[in-house]
Amino acid sequence: MTTNKTNNAELRFNGSIWCNLDIALRNVDQVFRQSLRTTGLTVIEWYILRALYKQDGQHASELATAVGRAATSFTPNLDKLQKKDLIERRPDRSDRRAVRIYLTDLAKKRKSEFLDSAEDIDEKLNDLIPASELETFKTVLGILQNIAID
Repeated sequence: MTTNKTNNAELRFNGSIWCNLDIALRNVDQVFRQSLRTTGLTVIEWYILRALYKQDGQHASELATAVGRAATSFTPNLDKLQKKDLIERRPDRSDRRAVRIYLTDLAKKRKSEFLDSAEDIDEKLNDLIPASELETFKTVLGILQNIAID
């Protein structure tokens, strides 16, 4: 990964936030994919496992929200993780219609491997941003994560 720091003058499309954010996301996604290659996980699978490591036994809809995906199209992601023997679905004791998602023993055994890959990616990205600007960048990310379109 190159450590090419840019300034506003180098942004594309007359500094369009949307266009430049989309380009940045695609580039970061490639970094994630390369870093995760050895784990056998896709980026979304990695997000799901990270959310389950934080709180095991979540509803699928909670997981979808945690990783920024629509609950209506989330099932195939869970199916793939289940086929890899990393999650299991169990009925919710308090609601017969609901299912909770739990980590398997294999996922628990591989926890440090998966979380270490997360730390590696975060370090690479943090190294690209000057420390004096990192907190501002994280604030902007938080705002953009919670943006709601009327």
